[in-house]
Amino acid sequence: MLMGTIWLIVASLVWGVVHSILASLPARQVFGRFFGRWYRLFYNIISVLTLLPVGVLFFVLPDAPLYTIPTPWMYLTLLVQMLGLLIPVAGVLQTGLWEFAGLKPASGPASLVTGGVYRYVRHPLYFGGLLFIWLLPEMTINRLALVVAFTLYIAVGAYFEEKKLLQEHGPAYAEYQKQVPMLIPWKFGRSSR
Repeated sequence: MLMGTIWLIVASLVWGVVHSILASLPARQVFGRFFGRWYRLFYNIISVLTLLPVGVLFFVLPDAPLYTIPTPWMYLTLLVQMLGLLIPVAGVLQTGLWEFAGLKPASGPASLVTGGVYRYVRHPLYFGGLLFIWLLPEMTINRLALVVAFTLYIAVGAYFEEKKLLQEHGPAYAEYQKQVPMLIPWKFGRSSR
């Protein structure tokens, strides 16, 4: 079972590396020559295809339970998990669902969005994902391995995304960084721009 969990972690790390490289500005420039304004669709397709082995391994490898949150606390974790799903949905809808999916090509550089859910946290998709994965009411060894791997990916990915956003938006993003937390919303009451 330990070897299977290691394979699951390795597959997750490979996915994270490929995902991060393709999200970088140099990769966007190189692959953008081939895909043009449809680069985001290419990026999303590759992201899903490279995530498939992780899903297959998760379902076929032997696993063992670690804990189950008892009721009524399980209902509370499920409620917060649903909030964890709604936060990224709100963020994607706010920045443009079709652009995010790559089904509508970008018409130009992305604008800096600082209102709505982005007024509380700079990366609502990551924050919502963390809420969802860490509040699973049933935890197994393989789930914990994925939760840790994806948490590390989110932390590292957010770091690199911050650098990319600083390059894209310059001083406006630097000011936004000073006002809004990166991953965990702990400041409230900031007025949107």
